Amino acid sequence: MLTIDQFENSYLKLVGHFADAKFQDELNMARKEFFENAGTLDENKPNYTLRMNQFYDWYFLTRPLKGHMQTPLMVVDIQRELRLTDEDKEVIEILKKARHSLFELVKVKKDEITLKDLFKNEKITVNADQHVFEFDEKEFFEARIVELDGKKYFLKGFCFHPESAQKFILSEVKVYQKNPDLDPADFMLRLVKMRYKFEQYRHVKPDMIYTNENKLGL
Repeated sequence: MLTIDQFENSYLKLVGHFADAKFQDELNMARKEFFENAGTLDENKPNYTLRMNQFYDWYFLTRPLKGHMQTPLMVVDIQRELRLTDEDKEVIEILKKARHSLFELVKVKKDEITLKDLFKNEKITVNADQHVFEFDEKEFFEARIVELDGKKYFLKGFCFHPESAQKFILSEVKVYQKNPDLDPADFMLRLVKMRYKFEQYRHVKPDMIYTNENKLGL
């Protein structure tokens, strides 16, 4: 039975392979894509670790490698030098089934968190043991959720959006619900950039940032 600690250690191994020297050009391109128009990345800021977790989740699970036209997750099993263990292979299959979405907090109990998946319009309950911060019921947030032994857990990359952005987010979610040809991951990446613009420009009204009118080059 795979524990959450074993899962996280294996996940770090898999992601780390695609962050080494062999993939340096790919990683640099991905960094530019992800952090462009998203404010300055400062290692001394409190949100640095969270932002890097978001980046590596996106890099490994969402962004196709230019050399393969598939994500690292989808080509990791052909990386011979990785020497995948049975545990690694199990983690790969779990990650392939991960739920990536925007969520609204419904309620928090001692050991579990109930959410509403905004894109699927359904509730989901997640294990609360490993989350390290308080959720704000007024903030929609992006997260990825995996299932181990019947329990659901968060990956470590989160992006929280201010209450003032809810109207915009809900209106866009409806557009994506009506059009299956649109990829919600593209919208969520835009929201990440908007969130960090929001932090960078505190003097600017949120509706100048969370908008389709491209007022700040997003």
